[in-house]
Amino acid sequence: MTERSLLLLTSHTEDAEWITKFCRKAFADVVACQGDWGDPLPEVCESWRGDLIVSYCSRWIVPQQLLKRASLAAINFHPAPPEYPGIGGLNWALYNYVASFGVTCHHMVPKVDAGPIIEVRRFPIFRCDDVESLLRRTHLHLELLGLEVLDRIANNEALPSSPESWCPRAGSRRELNELANISCDMSPEEIARRVRAYSFGSWQPVVTLGNHTFELKK
Repeated sequence: MTERSLLLLTSHTEDAEWITKFCRKAFADVVACQGDWGDPLPEVCESWRGDLIVSYCSRWIVPQQLLKRASLAAINFHPAPPEYPGIGGLNWALYNYVASFGVTCHHMVPKVDAGPIIEVRRFPIFRCDDVESLLRRTHLHLELLGLEVLDRIANNEALPSSPESWCPRAGSRRELNELANISCDMSPEEIARRVRAYSFGSWQPVVTLGNHTFELKK
């Protein structure tokens, strides 16, 4: 166990819980915060000062004044490759039928998903993939990358530096919401692409007919 102090920011996901358990074993001082979309940054962050900030699928944008209080590093684990900063990367990869996807570990800067990249892991997208199957594999790869990077830090090993760079334009919530809209003038091919890219559990595309909208069901 290293004596370094760690601020861990995560969401309420199963793999985030495993990352939290690992950090508590590997680091002597861990402040762990979990949150959902729209939650305010926890009050403990206002006074925290230490060695390392780790954001793992976190819903928060870490402010610059907090980033400055990490003496060693502030890193983020992003569930998409550098081609897809922001949100909705997985959805757009499915929509565009690209051949591969990935996950990214990078240093945090005030701008979201723009800091120097530490490492990228890529894996294939299969033709039969949908949101559920690709999301599951994405989180498996992200968890493994997270454990390996955090183990390096805990053992005082230097972090690698990737030659890859971010796409300059980040995906937005507005664009992702627009992907869920289906209208009667769309081609069958376009409808199929949108269904593939968006359908997952309670998240379903909506069909617009005149002044009415309907949730799409298979």
